[in-house]
Amino acid sequence: MTLRLAVAQIAASTEPDANLALVREQAGRAAAQGAELVVFPEATMASFATRSAAVAEPLDGPFATGVRAVASELGVTLAVGLFTPGRPRVGDDGTPRVRARNTLLVTGPGVEASYDKIHLFDALGFTESRHVEAGSDAVVVDVAGVRIGLSICFDVRFPELFKHLAGRGAEVILVPASWANGPGKAKQWEALVRARALDSTCFVVGAGQADPMTVGQEVEPGAPTGVGHSLVVGPNGDVLARADAAPELLVVDLEPADVARARESLPVLAGARFMIRPPHAPEP
Repeated sequence: MTLRLAVAQIAASTEPDANLALVREQAGRAAAQGAELVVFPEATMASFATRSAAVAEPLDGPFATGVRAVASELGVTLAVGLFTPGRPRVGDDGTPRVRARNTLLVTGPGVEASYDKIHLFDALGFTESRHVEAGSDAVVVDVAGVRIGLSICFDVRFPELFKHLAGRGAEVILVPASWANGPGKAKQWEALVRARALDSTCFVVGAGQADPMTVGQEVEPGAPTGVGHSLVVGPNGDVLARADAAPELLVVDLEPADVARARESLPVLAGARFMIRPPHAPEP
């Protein structure tokens, strides 16, 4: 059994309607090449150049409904990063605080799942938790008979999540991202994606936002608006496909049997000496 997967490395704007048109275009190109699963980056709905809570919509809102329509029309499964409303909260000063959830929607024929990003990017001068509410539940979903684990961007720095997903049967783990720019950041991104594949003995799919500068968009230094360099890594750590900084579509065939062979020859999960507990994000 082979899963043909596509990674749509796009440069999202701040306009959900324009980004939905990008989803339609790239998903159509991928479907024409036989892809069964098309993976888009984190923040496909609207880039981090805008405030996430300002564009957040429920999973039955216009953007997610449009994604479902594209998936149904093309007969493919789409994994798309968007923002959904968080729970109403009141700040210390008594005023309402509106935050979003950083969500990955996976939808297609017989498939409907979503994952809220657990590990928020509160690092390197950026505080995602100021406008995003953390999720707490790990998610694994079946796509075309293959077990797919879900993660988002900064999650890639936490190997315990990837081992947990593998322990729940994941053979492929998706990492849609909008990686922060800066010196050495693209090299860190590749190193982390490859390391998580070796940790989990899974295929790991890093689907990044393209570098906005490649399409003429302004970039704030250190902002998590993307560096490109999407890649697909095998369970032995080998890079099977990679992109540069500009928008690009990658199409690659994944063989789940390769996961079984990797785990037989290098049984790092079976040999683990510490319990891999379900991840939990404390209430901020």
